[in-house]
Amino acid sequence: MAYDFDLFVIGGGSAGVRLARIAAGHGARVAIAEERFWGGTCVNVGCVPKKIMVNAAEYGMWAEDAAAFGWNIRNHGHDWAKLAAARDAEVKRLSGIYARLLAGAGVTTFEGRATFLDPHTLEVCGRRISATRIAIAVGGRPVRLDIPGQEYGLVSDDLFALQALPRRVAVLGAGYIALEFACLLRGLGAEVTVFHRSPQLLRGFDQDVRLAVQEAMQAQGIGLEGGVTATRIDRVAGGLLLELSNGGMRDVDAVFFCTGRKPATEGLGLERAGVRVAPSGAIPVDEDHTTNVPHIYALGDVTDRLNLTPVATAAGHALADTLFGNRPRRISYAHVPTAVFTSPPVAAVGLTEEQAAARGPVEIYLTRFTPLRHTITGRSGRRTMMKLVVDRATQRVLGAHMVGEDAPEIMQGIAIAIAMGATKQDFDRTIGIHPTAAEEFVTLRTLTRVVGTAEAAQ
Repeated sequence: MAYDFDLFVIGGGSAGVRLARIAAGHGARVAIAEERFWGGTCVNVGCVPKKIMVNAAEYGMWAEDAAAFGWNIRNHGHDWAKLAAARDAEVKRLSGIYARLLAGAGVTTFEGRATFLDPHTLEVCGRRISATRIAIAVGGRPVRLDIPGQEYGLVSDDLFALQALPRRVAVLGAGYIALEFACLLRGLGAEVTVFHRSPQLLRGFDQDVRLAVQEAMQAQGIGLEGGVTATRIDRVAGGLLLELSNGGMRDVDAVFFCTGRKPATEGLGLERAGVRVAPSGAIPVDEDHTTNVPHIYALGDVTDRLNLTPVATAAGHALADTLFGNRPRRISYAHVPTAVFTSPPVAAVGLTEEQAAARGPVEIYLTRFTPLRHTITGRSGRRTMMKLVVDRATQRVLGAHMVGEDAPEIMQGIAIAIAMGATKQDFDRTIGIHPTAAEEFVTLRTLTRVVGTAEAAQ
C-alpha cells in the first residue's frame, strides 16, 4: 500500500521538530502536526520564559548588592509589564524559528490536532492522512490536585499569562518547578510559602543538595511547610483562602499547583492504533523508542522516562538517523546532567551519594563555602556546596553535585568528564582557574566520609 508520508510526527516540541527536520534531511517524506505552539512546552511555557524570569529576579538581588561594591544604585521597583513584553517577544522569536526550520527542511506542517483512526491513518485538520511510520511526541501537561476549588488555582503555564505579580503566593509541591517558581516570585517581590506533602524538598536529588537548597530558600524569606497538603481553595474578598490538611488556613492572592505533570496522551485515539498506554498515561517504549506497535514510536516527555528538553532533542535526532539515515544508534540515559534554576541554582550529573552507596563503597568529597562575591555583599543564603561521589575501588567519579551561583554552567563541563569515565586522580591533576568557584572541583583533597558498607563506614 502507498502511504501519503514516510513519517508523520504528532507534536511540534523539541523531540518532534528535531525528528521531523533530520528525517526530512535524510530524504524522507515527512509531515508534522502541532495543535498549540511550535517549540512545545520548553520554548513557550517552560525552560525559556522561566529562565528569563529567573534572570529578572537575579537582577533585583544584584541591584541591592551593588552598594557593597561602591555603587550608588536606587531601586525604583520592578516593572512586570516590561518584563512580560520582553519575555513574550523572545518566546515568539524562538517559536518562529522552529516553524522556519521545518519549512526549510521541506517538512509538511499542520497546525491542528492529529488523532489515530487506525495504525497507519490519522485525522488531521479534517483530513485523512496515512503514513508508513508514525511518531508520538506530544509531551506532557501540568495537573491540578483534585480538591474543591481547584479551578481557582494556577498551573505552571499560567505564570506566563499573569498581568501583574501576585503579592501573596502559595506554591504547592516540592519538585523543581515548585522551587523555581517560589524563588523567582520571591525575587520579584512576592511573599511566598511552599506547602509540600513530603518531609523534604527535591525528591530524587542528593541529600546534601536538598539540605542546601532548603537552607538557601529559608534565608531568602521563603516559607517552607512540609508534611501538609492543600484540601480546599475558596474565593474570598481580596483574594483566595487556602485550607490545609493540618487544619491551617492561609489568605493568598495566588495558588500554584506544581504537583506534577502527566503525558498528554488522552484523546489521541491510541486504542484505535493498538498502542499500549501505562496507567499513568505514559507510552512504554524500548531502547529504540518503539512502542508495542512496530511502526509507531514515542519519544520525549510522553514516555515519562527522563523529562528533559535536551534528552528529547537527542532522542529525536537518533531516531531520525536510525530510520532514515542509515546510521542506527541509541541515546544514553546515563550521565545526563540536569539543573534546577532556584536561587542559587542546583546542578548535578551522575549518581547521588545514596544511589552510589547502594552499589558498594564510595568516597565522598564535599565542601561548603561563601563565594568571593558574597564575602563582600554579606548576602545570606548564597553559600556554595560542591560534592564528588567516587567509587572507592576504581576511583571513578560517579557523581558531581553543586548548589551555588553558576552551577549549571560549571556542571556542563564536569558532565563531559564523568561521561568519559574520569577518575578522582584525573580531577586532581587538572589545574584550576583562580579565583573561581569552579576550581574547587579540582582541589577537593580531603575525604569527607566513606559510605556503602558497614566496613567502609568504620
